Amino acid sequence: MKILRNIAAVVIGLVIGSIVNMYLIKLNGTLVPLPEGMDPNDMDSLQANMGQFTLLNYLVVFVAHSFGTLTGVVIAGLIGASNKLILMYIIAFAFMLGGISMVIMLPTPIWFAFVDLAFAYIPVAWLVGKTVKK
Repeated sequence: MKILRNIAAVVIGLVIGSIVNMYLIKLNGTLVPLPEGMDPNDMDSLQANMGQFTLLNYLVVFVAHSFGTLTGVVIAGLIGASNKLILMYIIAFAFMLGGISMVIMLPTPIWFAFVDLAFAYIPVAWLVGKTVKK
């Protein structure tokens, strides 16, 4: 029973964390204007216009990645039956793999790739894990 509950924790954490991430990414065009003529739903348009992103556009992306990971990690920690910290790191690692793939596919500046990959995923799981242990 514990194994099924742990599997469900990871699956539900990934799904809900992804929904939060995508919702916040979609807000990028609403809260902060996207570059003129950019279609955020078209990968070619994203690749062609990433160089025109402002610092605020990148901030929204970073927040989306962080909060998506945070949501997934917390849910996995709440639902998991055992080894909660491992479940949290599984979620963070999965989201980090998504972040790595986006850095490879989109021409993001080096500084953003570093900040995003270094601080939006694994450190979130570590901080939540530290909080849960207390």
